Amino acid sequence: MDNTTLGFIGLGNMGGRMTRCLVDAGLKVLGYDTDPGRVRAAGATVAGSIAEVVSESAVVLLSLPDSKVVEAVVEGPHGLLAHCRQGQIVVDLSTAAASSTMRLHGLFAERGVQYVDAGISGGAAAAQKGALTLMVGGDAATVDALAWVFKPIASKVFLMGESGAGHTTKLLNNFLNAVSLAATAEVMVAGKKAGLDLHRLLDVLNASSGVNFATLNRFPHIVDGNYLEGGLTGKLMSKDVVLYLDRVRELGVASLNASGPLASFGLQTALGYGDLISNRVVDAIGDMSGGVRLHDTANTTGEKA
Repeated sequence: MDNTTLGFIGLGNMGGRMTRCLVDAGLKVLGYDTDPGRVRAAGATVAGSIAEVVSESAVVLLSLPDSKVVEAVVEGPHGLLAHCRQGQIVVDLSTAAASSTMRLHGLFAERGVQYVDAGISGGAAAAQKGALTLMVGGDAATVDALAWVFKPIASKVFLMGESGAGHTTKLLNNFLNAVSLAATAEVMVAGKKAGLDLHRLLDVLNASSGVNFATLNRFPHIVDGNYLEGGLTGKLMSKDVVLYLDRVRELGVASLNASGPLASFGLQTALGYGDLISNRVVDAIGDMSGGVRLHDTANTTGEKA
């Protein structure tokens, strides 16, 4: 096992971008994905199996769609638990259920392996720049020891507490993200139908109490037809809202505001936009509002960061 080699499992939209940042920082990365082409595209060395990644790496990073996939990768007959070694560190960068994370933490601890949950925020643009925000749960000394791993991918790292705290924080953040994106999409469709200048409307919102991440960072591009493709899809946004609801139920917290984003991103999927970036929720709402688009439909391919 090479103490200078990182293992990375799951090189999709976010994992591939993070891997590229690690490789560009001069780190050796051994990657595994169901599509080996993603590993090569990120500049990493292709591993033939999960077992190979674990056997050759002191630190293994995961970036997977949900807890079911994480559990399969960890607990499967050829998974991480079957091949891990005492002293290794596994960092889960997925958006996962905190209850599952804490259970897996216990299983790894029995084998002398540290399991760290690290929720990420910032989207594809921040991942590409190595400027993500990490919200981390786990042993403080272990998190400190991961500074060399986190530096190429994140500009901010927050230790939130013990196992599960990172993924819990991620779900809280993603719920607010879902609420603000869905609500802003509705407002912008209304502004379009009212005949308002949408850039001027955004100027007002961003100087007023309605300001949020979507008004500041998303809709200035969307109104010109650039949906910032490559980030969290509508289906994954729905999944994250459901995970949030599960977590607050576990905590005994009443959730009174989840119906809006559940309906909005459910509509996005029902109308055929679910595999596209969650920003396309504005088109789903527009479809239900008389076929409204915020922009000239001829201009939909730009990809500003």
